[in-house]
Amino acid sequence: MPLHPDPAICASLASDLTAAGFTAPALRSAWGPVGDAAIGRGLRGPAVRALSHRDDALATLARLLGLGMPQAVAAVEAALPRTGVAGLVSLGLATMEGDTVVPAALVRPQEWGGASDADDGEWWIASDLDEAALEGALPTDHVLGVGGASLTLASLQLPTPARRVLDLGTGCGIQALRARLYADEVVATDISLRALGFARLTALLNGVEGVEVRSGSLFDPVAGERFDRVVSNPPFVITPRGTTAEGAAAPAYEYRDGGAVGDDLVRQVVTGVADVLTDGGVAQFLGNWEYREDRDGLERVREWVAAASVSMDAWIIEREVLSPLEYAQLWVRDGGTQPGSPEYAALIDLWLQDFEERGVTGIGFGYVLLRRPAPGTTALSRYERVTSSAPQEGLGADLARALAVHDVLGARDDAGLAASVLTTPSDVTEARHFVPGAEDPTVIELRQGRGFGRTLTVDPGLAALVGACDGDLPVGVLIDAIAQLLEVDAAALRADLLPRVRELAFLGFLDPVA
Repeated sequence: MPLHPDPAICASLASDLTAAGFTAPALRSAWGPVGDAAIGRGLRGPAVRALSHRDDALATLARLLGLGMPQAVAAVEAALPRTGVAGLVSLGLATMEGDTVVPAALVRPQEWGGASDADDGEWWIASDLDEAALEGALPTDHVLGVGGASLTLASLQLPTPARRVLDLGTGCGIQALRARLYADEVVATDISLRALGFARLTALLNGVEGVEVRSGSLFDPVAGERFDRVVSNPPFVITPRGTTAEGAAAPAYEYRDGGAVGDDLVRQVVTGVADVLTDGGVAQFLGNWEYREDRDGLERVREWVAAASVSMDAWIIEREVLSPLEYAQLWVRDGGTQPGSPEYAALIDLWLQDFEERGVTGIGFGYVLLRRPAPGTTALSRYERVTSSAPQEGLGADLARALAVHDVLGARDDAGLAASVLTTPSDVTEARHFVPGAEDPTVIELRQGRGFGRTLTVDPGLAALVGACDGDLPVGVLIDAIAQLLEVDAAALRADLLPRVRELAFLGFLDPVA
């Protein structure tokens, strides 16, 4: 059932939550580290036990809105003096059963970090009851709260100014809130009217204006419009369309299933997003892509990009590849079907049969960044596999920096690059590995403490250049000096190092100063 949140009641609820100290740090303190870790795994028992001796407002709200547990009317009225039980019911967050308030949704505080410490803050995010609260499988119209994928995409968003942003498939609305930090206005779309209600409720609870919600599939709700940025955590999960031997179909969850066969939903987003972007506009989203018997997954994505209506800049980062069995186990369990049950085995087999019939040998997951070219920008085409762990906060700033460096250095030929002054960021460190007793290292590694946390193996010449870039002398002068020290030809060393300097600068191992 769709929600129709009243702004005045949302404001009252926000005041009550603030007065009760309903914050992420307070909840973590209340139910303790074990309870907090268990909640992240869909288990609420430790948190319930930690709160069992408390009857204050925070504990009542933690149980009701944080864990999805029924509470006594009197306790809720005391915890929410402005909103009252009637207000919760009118917002669609609870129902009444005698003297008990039964939660119909969750409201949880979620911390977030901006481009700088000054931007850090917290939101209340409203969503449907989770698997632990329901004590069973999720309904197919479930509106998901904040999960790992949504936090990843939020961290990837570019923290640069934009006039208009499209949040495609908004769900509970967290991407819209994140985008609104840097955008004048956000349009949030979804096929689920219930999701749009939650997104609107979330925005109102947090006093965020400038977020417009619209109903519809993919780009239909914004046909003919242009945006400076598009963000999306689309329903990219690959779901089989057949039925089990008993005639049961795989659950088609709205939040993860776009109704397409295989990875066709992601293909549609990749090929169609150019038509809603302004010149220079950037699209960022998560996706799955299939590896098939005769086709590499990233190569298939490259073909999708080439099929767009205009030539698009592309930076595709694949983080992992799952086998068909691993993928099936992940998403069958995600829906709440328990391992060991007959239903679990039947659904796993349904997924595997679908993959076998279509020749799928693996499923890639990663990040997609597309840009509609603008005058003065340099073409970008990167398809890479990055398996190193990455910080979740601040990654968007590193992506924005990489795009800016690409455009700046891309406009310079080798002579211009040689005349550039660079500096080595403070997060870059060097590790040298020696065979015992050897004078020279056998391996030299540069390690990055930000961004994707990359580790690169480099040769002595490049290591010496990175070590010498202190923002004082131009790159060409440094290379000539290193050539003298290594007793090699300076022109040959320039030809070898300059292309790699461009790569290191893009990746964040070097920063242009001038």
